[in-house]
Amino acid sequence: MTSLIPTLEDLPVETPEDAPPRAFTDPAEATAELKRLYERSVAFLSDRFAEVVANAVSSRRYRAFYPEISLTTRTHARVDSRLAFGHVPLPGDYAATVTRPDLFEHYITEQIGLLIKNHGQPVRIGDSATPIPLHFAFREGAYVDGALGDVLDRPLRDIFDVPDLEATDDRIVNGTFEPKPGERMPLAPFTAQRVDYSLHRLAHYTATRPRYFQNYVLFTNYQFYIDEFCTIARQMMADGGAGYDAFVEPGDVRTPADAIEPVDGVAPARLPQMPAYHLTRPDASGITMINIGVGPSNAKTITDHVAVLRPHAWLMLGHCAGLRNSQALGDYVLAHAYVREDHVLDGDLPLWVPIPALAEVQLALESAVEEVTGLSGFELKRIMRTGTVATIDNRNWELRDQREPVQRLSQSRAIALDMESATIAANGFRFRVPYGTLLCVSDKPLHGELKLPGMATEFYKRQVAQHLKIGMRALELMRGLPSERVHSRKLRSFFETAFQ
Repeated sequence: MTSLIPTLEDLPVETPEDAPPRAFTDPAEATAELKRLYERSVAFLSDRFAEVVANAVSSRRYRAFYPEISLTTRTHARVDSRLAFGHVPLPGDYAATVTRPDLFEHYITEQIGLLIKNHGQPVRIGDSATPIPLHFAFREGAYVDGALGDVLDRPLRDIFDVPDLEATDDRIVNGTFEPKPGERMPLAPFTAQRVDYSLHRLAHYTATRPRYFQNYVLFTNYQFYIDEFCTIARQMMADGGAGYDAFVEPGDVRTPADAIEPVDGVAPARLPQMPAYHLTRPDASGITMINIGVGPSNAKTITDHVAVLRPHAWLMLGHCAGLRNSQALGDYVLAHAYVREDHVLDGDLPLWVPIPALAEVQLALESAVEEVTGLSGFELKRIMRTGTVATIDNRNWELRDQREPVQRLSQSRAIALDMESATIAANGFRFRVPYGTLLCVSDKPLHGELKLPGMATEFYKRQVAQHLKIGMRALELMRGLPSERVHSRKLRSFFETAFQ
Protein backbone atom coordinates (compact mmCIF):
# COMPACT_ATOMS: atom_id res chain seq x y z
CA MET A 1 0.00 0.00 0.00
CA THR A 2 1.47 3.36 -1.02
CA SER A 3 1.66 6.05 1.67
CA LEU A 4 -0.16 9.30 0.88
CA ILE A 5 2.11 11.28 3.23
CA PRO A 6 5.20 12.68 1.48
CA THR A 7 8.55 11.58 2.88
CA LEU A 8 10.75 14.09 4.65
CA GLU A 9 12.99 14.36 1.60
CA ASP A 10 10.00 15.19 -0.62
CA LEU A 11 8.74 18.08 1.50
CA PRO A 12 9.47 21.54 0.08
CA VAL A 13 11.40 23.80 2.46
CA GLU A 14 10.15 27.34 3.07
CA THR A 15 12.61 29.93 4.40
CA PRO A 16 12.68 33.71 4.83
CA GLU A 17 14.06 35.75 1.97
CA ASP A 18 17.83 35.35 1.60
CA ALA A 19 20.04 37.98 3.25
CA PRO A 20 23.40 38.12 1.42
CA PRO A 21 26.31 39.28 3.61
CA ARG A 22 26.83 43.04 3.90
CA ALA A 23 30.04 44.77 4.95
CA PHE A 24 30.08 47.11 7.95
CA THR A 25 32.72 49.41 9.38
CA ASP A 26 30.46 50.82 12.10
CA PRO A 27 30.02 48.32 14.97
CA ALA A 28 26.66 49.76 16.04
CA GLU A 29 25.28 49.42 12.51
CA ALA A 30 26.60 45.85 12.30
CA THR A 31 24.86 44.95 15.54
CA ALA A 32 21.64 46.57 14.33
CA GLU A 33 21.77 44.36 11.23
CA LEU A 34 22.29 41.27 13.40
CA LYS A 35 19.21 42.25 15.41
CA ARG A 36 17.15 42.78 12.25
CA LEU A 37 18.11 39.42 10.77
CA TYR A 38 17.55 37.57 14.02
CA GLU A 39 14.13 39.12 14.63
CA ARG A 40 13.11 38.33 11.06
CA SER A 41 14.09 34.66 11.48
CA VAL A 42 12.40 34.06 14.84
CA ALA A 43 9.26 35.90 13.69
CA PHE A 44 9.15 33.64 10.63
CA LEU A 45 9.39 30.49 12.74
CA SER A 46 6.87 31.72 15.31
CA ASP A 47 4.35 32.66 12.64
CA ARG A 48 4.72 29.40 10.75
CA PHE A 49 4.39 27.44 14.00
CA ALA A 50 1.14 29.24 14.81
CA GLU A 51 -0.18 28.35 11.35
CA VAL A 52 0.78 24.69 11.69
CA VAL A 53 -0.87 24.42 15.09
CA ALA A 54 -4.03 26.14 13.82
CA ASN A 55 -4.30 23.81 10.81
CA ALA A 56 -2.96 20.66 12.55
CA VAL A 57 -1.33 19.74 9.24
CA SER A 58 1.68 20.77 7.17
CA SER A 59 2.83 19.83 3.70
CA ARG A 60 6.24 21.47 3.98
CA ARG A 61 9.20 22.12 6.24
CA TYR A 62 10.03 25.54 7.67
CA ARG A 63 13.55 26.72 8.32
CA ALA A 64 15.21 29.97 9.33
CA PHE A 65 18.85 30.65 10.11
CA TYR A 66 20.93 32.34 12.76
CA PRO A 67 22.68 35.49 11.59
CA GLU A 68 26.46 35.46 11.58
CA ILE A 69 29.47 37.73 11.78
CA SER A 70 32.34 36.91 9.44
CA LEU A 71 35.80 38.30 8.84
CA THR A 72 38.42 37.51 6.24
CA THR A 73 41.95 38.77 6.72
CA ARG A 74 45.06 38.05 4.69
CA THR A 75 47.47 39.85 7.02
CA HIS A 76 48.47 39.58 10.65
CA ALA A 77 46.89 42.12 12.97
CA ARG A 78 49.09 44.75 14.56
CA VAL A 79 47.66 44.96 18.06
CA ASP A 80 48.65 46.06 21.53
CA SER A 81 50.39 42.98 22.96
CA ARG A 82 48.82 43.69 26.35
CA LEU A 83 45.34 42.87 25.01
CA ALA A 84 43.99 39.38 25.57
CA PHE A 85 41.22 39.53 22.97
CA GLY A 86 39.85 41.55 20.06
CA HIS A 87 41.87 40.05 17.22
CA VAL A 88 42.27 36.77 15.33
CA PRO A 89 45.54 34.87 15.75
CA LEU A 90 46.33 34.24 12.08
CA PRO A 91 45.25 35.34 8.60
CA GLY A 92 42.23 33.37 7.39
CA ASP A 93 38.45 33.15 7.27
CA TYR A 94 36.50 33.43 10.52
CA ALA A 95 32.83 33.42 11.48
CA ALA A 96 30.48 33.23 14.47
CA THR A 97 26.77 32.53 14.59
CA VAL A 98 24.80 34.89 16.83
CA THR A 99 21.66 34.54 18.93
CA ARG A 100 19.78 37.05 21.05
CA PRO A 101 21.64 40.15 19.81
CA ASP A 102 19.20 42.16 21.92
CA LEU A 103 20.54 40.51 25.07
CA PHE A 104 24.19 40.69 23.99
CA GLU A 105 24.05 44.07 22.23
CA HIS A 106 26.76 45.80 24.26
CA TYR A 107 29.06 42.76 24.21
CA ILE A 108 28.67 42.17 20.45
CA THR A 109 29.15 45.84 19.60
CA GLU A 110 32.32 45.99 21.68
CA GLN A 111 33.78 42.82 20.13
CA ILE A 112 32.98 43.92 16.57
CA GLY A 113 34.49 47.32 17.25
CA LEU A 114 37.75 45.73 18.38
CA LEU A 115 37.87 43.52 15.27
CA ILE A 116 37.41 46.48 12.94
CA LYS A 117 39.94 48.57 14.83
CA ASN A 118 42.62 45.90 15.14
CA HIS A 119 42.34 44.53 11.59
CA GLY A 120 41.49 47.75 9.75
CA GLN A 121 38.79 46.16 7.65
CA PRO A 122 35.02 45.62 7.78
CA VAL A 123 33.09 42.68 9.14
CA ARG A 124 30.31 41.03 7.15
CA ILE A 125 26.82 40.41 8.52
CA GLY A 126 24.40 37.96 6.92
CA ASP A 127 22.57 34.69 7.33
CA SER A 128 24.54 31.65 8.45
CA ALA A 129 23.96 28.08 7.34
CA THR A 130 22.94 27.02 10.88
CA PRO A 131 19.17 26.60 11.35
CA ILE A 132 17.46 28.03 14.43
CA PRO A 133 15.72 25.20 16.33
CA LEU A 134 12.04 25.91 16.86
CA HIS A 135 12.48 25.54 20.64
CA PHE A 136 14.94 28.45 20.66
CA ALA A 137 12.78 30.77 18.54
CA PHE A 138 10.21 31.53 21.23
CA ARG A 139 10.34 34.49 23.56
CA GLU A 140 11.47 34.10 27.14
CA GLY A 141 8.92 32.22 29.20
CA ALA A 142 7.32 30.46 26.21
CA TYR A 143 7.70 26.76 25.45
CA VAL A 144 6.60 24.11 22.97
CA ASP A 145 3.88 21.93 24.46
CA GLY A 146 4.78 18.28 23.94
CA ALA A 147 1.09 17.42 23.58
CA LEU A 148 1.02 19.27 20.26
CA GLY A 149 2.64 16.27 18.64
CA ASP A 150 -0.59 14.34 19.19
CA VAL A 151 -2.64 16.71 17.01
CA LEU A 152 -0.21 17.12 14.09
CA ASP A 153 -0.18 14.86 11.07
CA ARG A 154 3.58 14.26 11.38
CA PRO A 155 6.27 14.65 14.07
CA LEU A 156 7.16 18.25 14.87
CA ARG A 157 10.81 17.56 14.09
CA ASP A 158 9.78 16.76 10.51
CA ILE A 159 8.33 20.25 10.14
CA PHE A 160 10.81 22.40 12.07
CA ASP A 161 14.47 22.07 13.03
CA VAL A 162 15.27 20.86 16.55
CA PRO A 163 18.46 21.31 18.65
CA ASP A 164 21.53 19.65 17.14
CA LEU A 165 24.22 18.38 19.50
CA GLU A 166 26.79 18.82 16.74
CA ALA A 167 26.29 22.58 17.10
CA THR A 168 26.05 22.76 20.91
CA ASP A 169 29.23 21.15 22.20
CA ASP A 170 32.28 22.80 23.80
CA ARG A 171 34.98 21.93 21.29
CA ILE A 172 35.88 25.59 20.78
CA VAL A 173 36.44 26.48 24.43
CA ASN A 174 38.04 23.10 25.13
CA GLY A 175 40.60 23.75 22.42
CA THR A 176 39.70 20.60 20.49
CA PHE A 177 37.91 22.24 17.55
CA GLU A 178 39.29 21.19 14.18
CA PRO A 179 37.64 22.79 11.14
CA LYS A 180 36.39 20.54 8.39
CA PRO A 181 37.74 21.20 4.88
CA GLY A 182 36.44 24.60 3.80
CA GLU A 183 35.02 25.40 7.24
CA ARG A 184 35.87 28.78 8.75
CA MET A 185 37.59 29.23 12.08
CA PRO A 186 35.47 30.45 15.00
CA LEU A 187 35.32 34.09 16.05
CA ALA A 188 33.49 33.41 19.32
CA PRO A 189 33.93 30.80 22.07
CA PHE A 190 30.36 29.50 21.72
CA THR A 191 28.05 28.76 18.80
CA ALA A 192 24.59 30.32 18.75
CA GLN A 193 22.90 26.99 19.51
CA ARG A 194 25.21 26.42 22.47
CA VAL A 195 24.31 29.86 23.81
CA ASP A 196 20.59 29.31 23.30
CA TYR A 197 20.78 25.98 25.09
CA SER A 198 22.42 27.59 28.11
CA LEU A 199 20.05 30.56 28.18
CA HIS A 200 17.14 28.14 28.50
CA ARG A 201 18.97 26.09 31.14
CA LEU A 202 19.72 29.22 33.17
CA ALA A 203 16.05 30.16 33.32
CA HIS A 204 15.21 26.58 34.33
CA TYR A 205 17.81 26.21 37.08
CA THR A 206 17.64 29.70 38.57
CA ALA A 207 14.03 30.84 37.92
CA THR A 208 15.23 34.20 36.61
CA ARG A 209 15.55 35.32 33.01
CA PRO A 210 19.02 35.68 31.49
CA ARG A 211 18.52 39.42 30.96
CA TYR A 212 18.78 39.98 34.72
CA PHE A 213 22.19 38.30 35.10
CA GLN A 214 25.01 40.70 35.84
CA ASN A 215 28.66 40.71 34.82
CA TYR A 216 29.95 40.03 38.35
CA VAL A 217 28.84 36.77 39.91
CA LEU A 218 29.02 35.26 43.41
CA PHE A 219 28.50 31.54 43.96
CA THR A 220 27.78 30.13 47.39
CA ASN A 221 27.05 26.73 48.85
CA TYR A 222 24.88 27.94 51.75
CA GLN A 223 21.45 29.54 51.94
CA PHE A 224 22.66 31.70 54.85
CA TYR A 225 24.61 33.81 52.36
CA ILE A 226 21.56 34.23 50.15
CA ASP A 227 19.45 35.34 53.10
CA GLU A 228 22.05 37.96 53.99
CA PHE A 229 22.37 39.07 50.36
CA CYS A 230 18.58 39.58 50.20
CA THR A 231 18.63 41.59 53.43
CA ILE A 232 21.41 43.86 52.15
CA ALA A 233 19.81 44.24 48.70
CA ARG A 234 16.35 45.11 50.01
CA GLN A 235 17.81 47.69 52.35
CA MET A 236 19.78 49.17 49.44
CA MET A 237 16.58 49.49 47.40
CA ALA A 238 14.73 51.14 50.28
CA ASP A 239 17.60 53.61 50.70
CA GLY A 240 17.72 54.59 47.02
CA GLY A 241 19.76 51.81 45.44
CA ALA A 242 23.36 52.77 46.31
CA GLY A 243 24.23 52.68 42.60
CA TYR A 244 21.98 49.71 41.76
CA ASP A 245 18.63 50.19 40.01
CA ALA A 246 16.78 47.04 41.09
CA PHE A 247 16.88 43.82 43.06
CA VAL A 248 15.54 40.74 41.22
CA GLU A 249 14.62 37.46 42.90
CA PRO A 250 13.44 34.07 41.54
CA GLY A 251 10.26 34.43 39.51
CA ASP A 252 11.63 37.73 38.16
CA VAL A 253 10.30 39.42 41.29
CA ARG A 254 11.73 42.93 40.89
CA THR A 255 12.08 45.62 43.51
CA PRO A 256 13.33 48.91 42.02
CA ALA A 257 15.42 51.51 43.81
CA ASP A 258 13.42 53.74 46.19
CA ALA A 259 10.91 50.91 46.81
CA ILE A 260 10.33 48.52 49.69
CA GLU A 261 7.99 46.15 47.83
CA PRO A 262 8.31 44.34 44.48
CA VAL A 263 6.57 45.93 41.51
CA ASP A 264 6.36 42.90 39.21
CA GLY A 265 7.13 39.19 38.89
CA VAL A 266 5.59 36.18 40.60
CA ALA A 267 7.53 34.19 43.18
CA PRO A 268 7.65 30.48 42.25
CA ALA A 269 5.66 28.01 44.34
CA ARG A 270 8.94 26.33 45.22
CA LEU A 271 12.53 27.44 44.79
CA PRO A 272 14.42 26.11 41.75
CA GLN A 273 17.48 23.90 42.01
CA MET A 274 19.94 26.82 42.04
CA PRO A 275 18.09 30.09 42.72
CA ALA A 276 19.67 33.33 41.50
CA TYR A 277 19.39 36.86 42.88
CA HIS A 278 20.49 40.01 41.10
CA LEU A 279 21.49 43.50 42.16
CA THR A 280 21.20 45.11 38.75
CA ARG A 281 22.71 48.16 37.10
CA PRO A 282 21.70 49.58 33.69
CA ASP A 283 25.00 48.47 32.10
CA ALA A 284 24.79 44.96 33.67
CA SER A 285 27.78 45.71 35.91
CA GLY A 286 25.87 44.73 39.04
CA ILE A 287 26.14 41.57 41.13
CA THR A 288 24.41 38.21 40.64
CA MET A 289 24.44 35.69 43.48
CA ILE A 290 23.56 32.02 43.01
CA ASN A 291 23.09 29.31 45.61
CA ILE A 292 24.63 26.31 43.89
CA GLY A 293 24.01 23.94 46.78
CA VAL A 294 26.56 21.30 47.70
CA GLY A 295 28.83 19.42 45.36
CA PRO A 296 30.94 19.72 42.21
CA SER A 297 28.18 18.53 39.86
CA ASN A 298 26.04 21.58 40.57
CA ALA A 299 29.11 23.81 40.42
CA LYS A 300 29.97 22.57 36.93
CA THR A 301 26.38 22.64 35.71
CA ILE A 302 25.68 26.25 36.58
CA THR A 303 29.06 27.61 35.44
CA ASP A 304 28.66 25.76 32.12
CA HIS A 305 25.63 27.96 31.50
CA VAL A 306 26.59 31.27 33.17
CA ALA A 307 29.74 31.26 31.00
CA VAL A 308 27.81 31.99 27.79
CA LEU A 309 26.86 35.39 29.25
CA ARG A 310 30.60 36.26 29.21
CA PRO A 311 30.76 37.68 32.75
CA HIS A 312 33.76 39.75 33.80
CA ALA A 313 34.43 37.73 36.98
CA TRP A 314 32.99 35.08 39.26
CA LEU A 315 33.90 34.28 42.84
CA MET A 316 33.20 31.37 45.16
CA LEU A 317 32.16 32.34 48.69
CA GLY A 318 31.47 29.44 50.97
CA HIS A 319 32.53 27.33 53.90
CA CYS A 320 35.36 24.88 54.08
CA ALA A 321 37.13 22.50 56.40
CA GLY A 322 40.29 24.04 57.81
CA LEU A 323 43.18 21.57 57.64
CA ARG A 324 45.75 23.33 59.84
CA ASN A 325 45.78 23.39 63.62
CA SER A 326 46.71 27.09 63.54
CA GLN A 327 43.41 27.96 61.87
CA ALA A 328 40.36 28.99 63.88
CA LEU A 329 36.68 28.81 63.04
CA GLY A 330 35.81 31.96 61.09
CA ASP A 331 39.26 32.39 59.53
CA TYR A 332 39.41 33.10 55.82
CA VAL A 333 41.17 31.13 53.09
CA LEU A 334 42.19 32.91 49.89
CA ALA A 335 42.85 30.18 47.36
CA HIS A 336 45.92 30.55 45.18
CA ALA A 337 46.02 26.93 43.96
CA TYR A 338 43.68 23.96 43.77
CA VAL A 339 43.83 20.20 44.18
CA ARG A 340 41.20 18.89 41.78
CA GLU A 341 39.56 15.72 43.03
CA ASP A 342 36.05 16.72 41.98
CA HIS A 343 36.29 14.59 38.78
CA VAL A 344 33.41 16.31 36.96
CA LEU A 345 35.74 18.19 34.60
CA ASP A 346 38.27 15.45 33.95
CA GLY A 347 36.93 14.87 30.42
CA ASP A 348 36.97 18.57 29.51
CA LEU A 349 40.07 19.88 31.27
CA PRO A 350 42.87 17.36 31.94
CA LEU A 351 44.17 17.19 35.50
CA TRP A 352 47.66 18.12 34.34
CA VAL A 353 46.42 21.60 33.38
CA PRO A 354 47.36 24.06 36.18
CA ILE A 355 44.73 26.53 37.38
CA PRO A 356 46.69 29.74 38.09
CA ALA A 357 45.75 32.46 40.53
CA LEU A 358 44.79 35.71 38.75
CA ALA A 359 46.55 38.74 40.17
CA GLU A 360 43.71 41.23 39.64
CA VAL A 361 41.21 38.97 41.40
CA GLN A 362 43.56 38.07 44.24
CA LEU A 363 44.41 41.71 44.91
CA ALA A 364 40.74 42.71 44.89
CA LEU A 365 39.87 39.97 47.39
CA GLU A 366 42.74 40.80 49.71
CA SER A 367 41.94 44.52 49.55
CA ALA A 368 38.30 43.78 50.33
CA VAL A 369 39.26 41.70 53.38
CA GLU A 370 41.42 44.57 54.62
CA GLU A 371 38.65 47.14 54.11
CA VAL A 372 35.89 45.14 55.77
CA THR A 373 37.89 43.72 58.71
CA GLY A 374 40.09 46.76 59.32
CA LEU A 375 43.22 44.60 59.38
CA SER A 376 46.19 44.89 57.05
CA GLY A 377 49.74 43.77 56.52
CA PHE A 378 51.10 41.26 59.02
CA GLU A 379 47.99 41.60 61.20
CA LEU A 380 45.84 40.27 58.36
CA LYS A 381 47.58 36.92 58.73
CA ARG A 382 45.76 36.45 62.04
CA ILE A 383 42.49 35.79 60.22
CA MET A 384 43.42 34.89 56.62
CA ARG A 385 45.73 32.40 54.95
CA THR A 386 46.61 32.20 51.29
CA GLY A 387 47.17 28.68 50.07
CA THR A 388 45.95 25.57 48.30
CA VAL A 389 42.31 24.48 48.45
CA ALA A 390 41.45 20.83 47.80
CA THR A 391 38.07 20.08 46.26
CA ILE A 392 36.65 16.56 46.50
CA ASP A 393 33.44 14.81 45.47
CA ASN A 394 32.94 12.80 48.67
CA ARG A 395 31.31 14.84 51.43
CA ASN A 396 31.87 12.07 53.98
CA TRP A 397 35.56 11.62 53.33
CA GLU A 398 36.11 11.75 57.12
CA LEU A 399 34.52 8.31 57.43
CA ARG A 400 37.28 6.62 55.44
CA ASP A 401 40.63 5.44 56.77
CA GLN A 402 42.32 8.78 57.48
CA ARG A 403 45.89 7.86 56.60
CA GLU A 404 45.65 7.92 52.82
CA PRO A 405 43.63 11.15 52.29
CA VAL A 406 45.47 13.00 55.05
CA GLN A 407 48.84 12.08 53.52
CA ARG A 408 47.77 13.39 50.10
CA LEU A 409 46.37 16.58 51.57
CA SER A 410 49.59 17.16 53.49
CA GLN A 411 51.77 16.52 50.44
CA SER A 412 49.71 19.02 48.42
CA ARG A 413 50.21 21.67 51.14
CA ALA A 414 46.42 22.15 51.21
CA ILE A 415 45.06 24.40 53.93
CA ALA A 416 41.35 23.90 53.24
CA LEU A 417 38.95 21.33 51.83
CA ASP A 418 35.58 21.83 50.12
CA MET A 419 33.42 20.44 47.29
CA GLU A 420 32.99 23.31 44.83
CA SER A 421 35.87 25.80 44.64
CA ALA A 422 38.24 23.97 42.29
CA THR A 423 35.34 23.17 39.96
CA ILE A 424 34.33 26.81 39.71
CA ALA A 425 37.93 27.94 39.25
CA ALA A 426 38.67 25.24 36.65
CA ASN A 427 35.56 26.09 34.67
CA GLY A 428 36.50 29.76 34.87
CA PHE A 429 39.89 28.84 33.41
CA ARG A 430 38.23 26.69 30.73
CA PHE A 431 35.74 29.37 29.74
CA ARG A 432 38.17 32.32 30.06
CA VAL A 433 36.13 33.87 32.88
CA PRO A 434 38.27 35.46 35.64
CA TYR A 435 37.75 33.51 38.88
CA GLY A 436 38.64 33.58 42.54
CA THR A 437 37.85 31.87 45.84
CA LEU A 438 37.49 33.17 49.38
CA LEU A 439 36.36 30.55 51.88
CA CYS A 440 35.55 30.67 55.57
CA VAL A 441 36.65 27.89 57.94
CA SER A 442 33.52 26.38 59.48
CA ASP A 443 34.97 23.17 60.92
CA LYS A 444 38.29 21.41 61.52
CA PRO A 445 37.62 17.69 61.18
CA LEU A 446 41.27 16.68 61.53
CA HIS A 447 41.35 18.40 64.91
CA GLY A 448 38.06 17.26 66.40
CA GLU A 449 36.07 20.41 65.62
CA LEU A 450 33.14 19.02 63.63
CA LYS A 451 30.31 21.05 62.17
CA LEU A 452 27.48 20.33 64.59
CA PRO A 453 24.03 22.02 64.54
CA GLY A 454 24.31 24.28 67.60
CA MET A 455 27.88 25.31 66.90
CA ALA A 456 27.13 25.90 63.23
CA THR A 457 24.12 28.14 63.85
CA GLU A 458 26.06 30.51 66.08
CA PHE A 459 28.98 30.51 63.68
CA TYR A 460 26.78 31.41 60.71
CA LYS A 461 25.15 34.32 62.54
CA ARG A 462 28.54 35.76 63.42
CA GLN A 463 30.48 35.31 60.19
CA VAL A 464 28.23 35.25 57.13
CA ALA A 465 27.49 38.98 56.97
CA GLN A 466 31.16 39.97 57.04
CA HIS A 467 32.16 37.32 54.50
CA LEU A 468 29.45 38.40 52.07
CA LYS A 469 30.37 42.07 52.38
CA ILE A 470 33.96 41.14 51.52
CA GLY A 471 32.86 39.27 48.38
CA MET A 472 30.61 42.10 47.24
CA ARG A 473 33.32 44.67 47.86
CA ALA A 474 35.86 42.63 45.89
CA LEU A 475 33.54 42.62 42.87
CA GLU A 476 32.98 46.36 43.20
CA LEU A 477 36.74 46.89 43.19
CA MET A 478 37.07 44.81 40.01
CA ARG A 479 34.22 46.74 38.45
CA GLY A 480 36.44 49.81 38.68
CA LEU A 481 39.12 48.18 36.51
CA PRO A 482 39.11 48.32 32.69
CA SER A 483 37.81 45.01 31.26
CA GLU A 484 41.09 44.44 29.40
CA ARG A 485 42.88 44.31 32.78
CA VAL A 486 40.42 41.88 34.36
CA HIS A 487 40.39 39.48 31.41
CA SER A 488 43.86 38.12 31.93
CA ARG A 489 46.16 36.86 29.17
CA LYS A 490 46.78 33.85 31.44
CA LEU A 491 43.43 32.49 30.28
CA ARG A 492 44.25 32.56 26.57
CA SER A 493 45.76 29.64 24.65
CA PHE A 494 47.89 29.61 21.48
CA PHE A 495 44.95 29.91 19.06
CA GLU A 496 42.10 31.88 20.60
CA THR A 497 38.83 33.29 19.40
CA ALA A 498 38.76 37.03 18.88
CA PHE A 499 35.74 37.48 21.13
CA GLN A 500 36.54 37.39 24.85
